[in-house]
Amino acid sequence: MATLADVARRAGVSPATASRIINGSAKPVTDALRERVLAAVEELQYVPNAHAQLLARNHRSAVGVIVHDVSDPYFAEITRGLQRIATEHGRLVIICNTYRDPDKELEYVELLRAHQAAAIILAGSGHHNETFTNTLDAKLRVYQATGGHIAVIGRHEHTGHAVIPANETGGYLIGTELYALGHTHLGVIAGPKHLTTTTDRLTGLRHAARDHGHKLPTRNIAYANFDRDGGATATAHLLDTQPHLTAIAALNDTMAIGALALLRTRGIKVPQHISITGFDDMPIARDVTPTLTTVRLPLADMGARAMTLALQAPDPTNHHQVEHVPAELIRRESTAPPPA
Repeated sequence: MATLADVARRAGVSPATASRIINGSAKPVTDALRERVLAAVEELQYVPNAHAQLLARNHRSAVGVIVHDVSDPYFAEITRGLQRIATEHGRLVIICNTYRDPDKELEYVELLRAHQAAAIILAGSGHHNETFTNTLDAKLRVYQATGGHIAVIGRHEHTGHAVIPANETGGYLIGTELYALGHTHLGVIAGPKHLTTTTDRLTGLRHAARDHGHKLPTRNIAYANFDRDGGATATAHLLDTQPHLTAIAALNDTMAIGALALLRTRGIKVPQHISITGFDDMPIARDVTPTLTTVRLPLADMGARAMTLALQAPDPTNHHQVEHVPAELIRRESTAPPPA
């Protein structure tokens, strides 16, 4: 088993310097020096002394939560659940907003490790980017090796515990509902292509199309940001290029609300002329007109589960505990059979 002295020798630094970097000391060091030490930790699979880890954890009271955009109702609901469990355990929650910038995600992991956060929770979607995924996972493994706990929400290829919502099942439920109503010309306003959440929800819709003897052509899918403006822009594109559509499935409720706004400006009635569905069941889905048919995910509960996993005592026999969260179809006023 590698020792701190081994790491120091491999990195070409003193044991004291290696220790400061590994334990996230506030004393400044150059980026090159830090990278050398962290590379040595990863290469040698160095794990600090268990007793030292325990002592360090006793002084770790903060928990870092990395989200894509805390102003997004999806992340706001998840954060509400995270905060509740953290408060019950007397923990301070540090919210890190990446604004969907992968580089900021990497920076925040380093920053939280340097501040010796007790746990890091990644609440945003995974990425279809092998280089980024591998880089982030390497940083998380170094953080974990120095006593930190990790939990992720959504489908990620990272170390640590995971809470995984049934995004693919939810997509299937929405597709099945629309096809059962008699719609054969469906459009989809989807989130960014590089996010696993987009892929999973879209995969469910495609499975539903196949099971009902239909196809979901690529031309019927418009990709945009997972926000209101993205939903409006994607809906306008579909209406202009595929005017025969009788239903549009939005891959989150915020995009669906943007779609409703755009349709209203064009004088297109929902659901008389076209049906609209969302995903997630945000509180606002019950308040818009018409009320929104959507897929319910227990977002606050997902946050609570992730925080519980992150704060639980380490189990050497199970470093990767996974909890699956079901999806439920919620029928409201925004869907109906297609017009004659």
